[in-house]
Amino acid sequence: MADELEKIRREIDRLDDELAALVEERAAQARKIGELKAGAAAYRPERESQILRRVMQQARVLAPERMASVFRAIISAFPRLEQPIGVSYLGPEGTFSEQALRKHFGGAVEALPVASVDEAFRRCESGGAQFTVVPAENSTEGVVGRTLDLLVATPLRICAEIELRVQQNLLSRENKLGAVRRVYSHSQSLAQCNGWLAQNLPNVERVPVASNAEAAQRAAQEQASAAIAGQAAGERYGLNALARSIEDDPNNTTRFLVLGNVDPAPTGKDRTSIVLSAENKPGAVHALLTPLAEHRVSMSRIESRPSRAKSSMWEYVFFIDLEGHQKDAPVAKALAELKRRAPYLKVLGSYPVAN
Repeated sequence: MADELEKIRREIDRLDDELAALVEERAAQARKIGELKAGAAAYRPERESQILRRVMQQARVLAPERMASVFRAIISAFPRLEQPIGVSYLGPEGTFSEQALRKHFGGAVEALPVASVDEAFRRCESGGAQFTVVPAENSTEGVVGRTLDLLVATPLRICAEIELRVQQNLLSRENKLGAVRRVYSHSQSLAQCNGWLAQNLPNVERVPVASNAEAAQRAAQEQASAAIAGQAAGERYGLNALARSIEDDPNNTTRFLVLGNVDPAPTGKDRTSIVLSAENKPGAVHALLTPLAEHRVSMSRIESRPSRAKSSMWEYVFFIDLEGHQKDAPVAKALAELKRRAPYLKVLGSYPVAN
């Protein structure tokens, strides 16, 4: 057995040497691209999405998601040779927003934590960051209303989406569940764990805060307190996991958006997000949706939000996700027809579907 192990280890060493040489060769090619671009955007979501889809199809021993994770790390390092990238997100460190950022961009970007979703938008709009990552919706609790409201006014465009499986944990400096008297978390996370809390901590005070990482910070500073947050926050703030995976939905997933000033080209597997208004009369919404049916454009989501215009009390805008890119002929024709019918329409962006 010892001889066989040594033989396998020598083969792994040989493969590692080959991988290192190939990584160096890829880095050299990435540097050439940077020179040819002469300062143009280093991050191209459509290109990265195509690479990940291709390598995931080649996975045999590794799960496709693991193969994608390896190549995300490689991709994230090389474009940064061309141009450093700063990305704002809802902080502090340890939030699910940071996890989503790292999943998508890897570890070689400058992650810029801010105190609110509003500030994440502002930092990017002002040029203090090239991109921002913001939560858009949760599979259990629905949309993040503030993000949708800010999308209406921002000049930023959606250039990618990230889906993050969210595992909620009860974290505390205490060692026993019975010692907990209050629980901090973001309001969405409290709602995602409502059933577990009602069953296991029915008389404990629930305190909503700006982020799960802030909840972990408070729990680390206070006795008899706990936080609902991810594992990363627990590790960062030195908390014990009194209970793991306490979310009511075992498939709990949050969708995040990447916004910036990049317009991804079509990849063949894209999504287009729009926001529009309808006239306040019977059948108006149905009339707006008719062009989608006529041009055979699938609609994957529709959400209504109150209009923020001061002169339009009790009027609503509609956020719609369409399957396809705005440059695809059917989508382009449907959007042209919608522009003629809708009092207001804004294309929020076309981007690759999350891998």
